Amino acid sequence: MATTIEVEDTITVGALAERLMIPVTKLITELMKNGIMATVNERIDFDTAQIIIEELGLDIELKEKQAQAQSVPSRHKPTNSDKALSRPPVVAVMGHVDHGKTSLLDAIRDAKVAESEAGGITQHISAYQVEHKGRKITFLDTPGHEAFAAIREHGAQLTDIVILVVAADDGVKPQTIEAIRYAQKAGVKIIVAINKIDKDGADPNRIKQQLAEHNLLVEEWGGDTVVQEVSAKTGKGIPELIDMILLVADVEDLRADMDVPARGLIIEAHVETGRGPVAHALIESGILEQGQFIVAGATYAKVRNLETTLGKSIKQAGPSTPVAITGFKTLPEFADEFMAVKNEKEARSAAEKAAAERRTSVNRGVSSTELLRLINRSNEVQELKVIIKADVQGSLTSVIDSLKALDTDEVSVRIVSSGVGAVTDNDLRLSKTTDARIYGFNVNASSSIRQQAVRDRIDLHLYNVIYELIDDVKAELEQLLTPEIIETDIGTLVVKGIFNTTKTSLICGGEVTKGKLSVPALARATRKKQLLMEVEVTGLKRGPTDVKEVLEGEMCGVSLATPSRLDLQLGDRLECFIRETKQRQLIYK
Repeated sequence: MATTIEVEDTITVGALAERLMIPVTKLITELMKNGIMATVNERIDFDTAQIIIEELGLDIELKEKQAQAQSVPSRHKPTNSDKALSRPPVVAVMGHVDHGKTSLLDAIRDAKVAESEAGGITQHISAYQVEHKGRKITFLDTPGHEAFAAIREHGAQLTDIVILVVAADDGVKPQTIEAIRYAQKAGVKIIVAINKIDKDGADPNRIKQQLAEHNLLVEEWGGDTVVQEVSAKTGKGIPELIDMILLVADVEDLRADMDVPARGLIIEAHVETGRGPVAHALIESGILEQGQFIVAGATYAKVRNLETTLGKSIKQAGPSTPVAITGFKTLPEFADEFMAVKNEKEARSAAEKAAAERRTSVNRGVSSTELLRLINRSNEVQELKVIIKADVQGSLTSVIDSLKALDTDEVSVRIVSSGVGAVTDNDLRLSKTTDARIYGFNVNASSSIRQQAVRDRIDLHLYNVIYELIDDVKAELEQLLTPEIIETDIGTLVVKGIFNTTKTSLICGGEVTKGKLSVPALARATRKKQLLMEVEVTGLKRGPTDVKEVLEGEMCGVSLATPSRLDLQLGDRLECFIRETKQRQLIYK
């Protein structure tokens, strides 16, 4: 009977070895065999521990110790005091790619962002604040392409209201459904903007029917989903849409505490020449001021510059305000929570603690699901090694997630290195030593870097549109797949004469009894349905004349190339066929 051991959801390698009563070196070795570099004091999660025990063949059953339930308020829904004041609504604009999300925002704030977006699709979360009838509204524009699922979910969690943009001539699409799911999961109010109402083929009633199929019943049909028909091109319906946002905000009674340390979330982070790490953040509560110390995950900053997202310098900013912050020691992570602290000592201590916790998380690169796949998949798996550079953390996350999704049991993407910023000499050196391709997304490479890459024959690829980058990687992975072999039978010849035989060739004659013979082709020499040898048809003669093909019922001479001497006899058959290879496409589970 198996011994049962109860452990927490995470446990150090040393403690697990002690509980299993095996040498810690044996446990570390088994972890290393499965791609996990762990020291005695590092922690592994319950699922990983269970898998490793199975790999070791131990008759031990792990049981997860249930942690005591704790009431922890969601970081995205902070608990307000009775002193909380009214704040502007935060509105995420979401929907399927090319349904007009950014164009709608352009019409609201009278800007021209969509025209400058690579490929016409938004590729970052962008935040803007506008004023309408003396009241402020913060808008978030989220990407629509399927590769940006992580950013879209992040956008839904940040917001109070989601504007779901659906093209009147196209209808509900995959990213529309996904946006509905994210909004419902985050518990935020949904307002549907049926866009492109001025286009031929616009059918609002069809859209409303499709929305009903996904549990969004519009008000006129007895539901509670607000729908506004708009045209980002002509401006029709946009004032009414903004009024509806403010009305919903009033009903929701959005408030935030002011007299508390500022806190919020990092929306994007990137590096700027001359300014260093720059983070775009959304303040959730408190007042953030220039000169304050803030902690964001494993890094901290003394706020050197505090700006609006349009680059205007400000001294302070309150709840629901999107800001740009400089002064971070290192780049904060996409989706990190930030909080203001009293001084640099407190900031440094909190950042170091967070960094230590991240270092001890062995599961950084290998989840238990991935570990199972690594253990079970064939040793013949082909890897495409890549180095990823992106302009901001959010984009980097999306690119990495998208490339990991391309993995199959036969081929996989191995990310050798990833980071934010331009392609550097270090990237080239790493590429040369690891034979990895470099992919840059929305980043530049200097002329000297490009020249060095050409000189050292390093694959350097720069893209501004994410699906083009993904398509490139997909094509490279397909090149690594073993080609599909397709054989097509073309005809059969019955041997009626043998004229010349050598160690590697043979000339015979006979009648084509089925189909046709052509050259070049392959043939199986058979005797009473038993395979003698596979040979190559190198020539055909009809009488004294060389021909390319011989049809059924005709007599001909056949020249064959053989891998070794073929003992062919009268009455044997040559079953001719053509063998072709076809590049396979990736098939995902």
